[in-house]
Amino acid sequence: KTSGIGLGWFLPKKLLNSVASCVDEALCGLVRANGGLSLLKGHRVVLRSDLDNLKGKVALLSGGGSGHEPAHGGYVGAGMLSAAVAGGVFASPPPASILAAVILHTAGASGVLLIVKNYTGDRLNFGLAAEQARNHGVTVDMVIVAEDCAFERPSKAGRRGLCGTIFIHKLAGALAEEGASLDQIVAKVTEVLKGIGTLGVSLSPCSVPGCLPSFDLPPGDMELGLGIHGEPGIKRSKVASADEVVKTMIDHMTNPDSQSHLPLKSGESVVVCVNNLGALSCLELAVVTRAAIICLEKQGLVVARVMSGSFMTSLEMAGVSLTLMQANDETLRLFDAKTGAPAWPNLGCVCASGRSHTKDPSAILQSAQFFSGPLSPVMRSALERVCSTLLEKQEELNALDRAAGDGDCGNTHAQAARAIQDWLQSHVVPGCPGKLLSVLAGLVQEKMGGSSGALYSLFLTAASGHVTEGHGDAAGWARAMHAGTQAMRRCVVVSLTKATLGAESTRDLTARAGRASYIAAERVTLPDPGAVAVAAIFTAVLESLQGMTS
Repeated sequence: KTSGIGLGWFLPKKLLNSVASCVDEALCGLVRANGGLSLLKGHRVVLRSDLDNLKGKVALLSGGGSGHEPAHGGYVGAGMLSAAVAGGVFASPPPASILAAVILHTAGASGVLLIVKNYTGDRLNFGLAAEQARNHGVTVDMVIVAEDCAFERPSKAGRRGLCGTIFIHKLAGALAEEGASLDQIVAKVTEVLKGIGTLGVSLSPCSVPGCLPSFDLPPGDMELGLGIHGEPGIKRSKVASADEVVKTMIDHMTNPDSQSHLPLKSGESVVVCVNNLGALSCLELAVVTRAAIICLEKQGLVVARVMSGSFMTSLEMAGVSLTLMQANDETLRLFDAKTGAPAWPNLGCVCASGRSHTKDPSAILQSAQFFSGPLSPVMRSALERVCSTLLEKQEELNALDRAAGDGDCGNTHAQAARAIQDWLQSHVVPGCPGKLLSVLAGLVQEKMGGSSGALYSLFLTAASGHVTEGHGDAAGWARAMHAGTQAMRRCVVVSLTKATLGAESTRDLTARAGRASYIAAERVTLPDPGAVAVAAIFTAVLESLQGMTS
């Protein structure tokens, strides 16, 4: 709600009940959805439900401000954290809650390790709680995660703790589960931390509930090296392609001139975490993941494991961070160990580099050899005219489709047109119309995609059997059209006049299938883009034939 706030109308939208209760309700939602988790009454502390299983083992505690979900509560579970302490949004948790979590584990645990991101508030509050716990006789130690690669010359505060923290959660958790001592765990993760680095890039700021965005980012700009609390980065530039952005990030992270660089050598193995900072689409994240793997492999590195998803976010920030960790056999063994933490991904134990990730399709359908005939130049001319027409109408069809669909009708038809143009450049147009229709059916099925590709392919496949050698007369084409329309189980008007009128008449039709069927009828007042495309195809064919006969 924004009522009573002077800037209410300008605050970003949030799907919350209230600013004051959002953290507590989010923690409640997490533990209610996961049977292995519980809440410590009176505190914002997420606990393992099976604390009795910690007897004789080191307990691992972490935490920090909320707004980074699934961190840190999502990493509570066997093989990872014993508890996570949450503060307000982007605010360090109070020492009293941290101490309460530590004391709760003293009954059975052999010691307590606090895993803390390098932010002043976290260091102070977790450090204070650690001192208070020692006064209670608790064996406790603290590891500071500071793996940010943004600053070439870090300030006195040091490098920030970012998504690399979850690697420490995982490795320390695996060691604790195996019964390693507190000193052994501290020594191992301290060594591993020297080989971890993280860098983020953002396309948008984020906003704490009830507040304005953390910084202004003009359209078309991106921010490199930002933190996870909405603080601006070290460099602002224009948005580039995913490949270029990823290369810029990795080059910055491994630049030996920077005091914060990650020293990677060709032939070394790395674990990669591609972390969604909050609002990047899964499609974009997958593109960035591909780019990261390829970029690292080009530098001679072996990508041993890949994590891709939302692991340590910054509310609704549209951006991504890359975390790299040098890996040896022991590190990978701990990384691959099982965990019950709900936010840890179900990864395979297979090296990403060197793995065959594609399979050749079975050669059931062999490439047919075609021979030209008297109709070949006629059909080639008609196809060329159809393709150029669809490319010219790409934006018009997209605009019509935006009224009731996803706005890509022109794009899908343009994809088909370009695929046909490419095919025409390197193939002979068969003299048999049926064989040509079969080829076109395969092209649109493979290259066009979506329901449009399926419909066109269905029509062409059914029609192809009726215009074989010696049956390419008007009667044969009529039978072909009928077979195609029957196969699609709907009427496609063939003649030029009726096709154009049919396209225009779709203004008043109510959609019964497809995305447009979910749009209120009164909001759909333009002709159907698919029908307009069909009319354009028939118009192009007719104009091509008329041009050849004139």
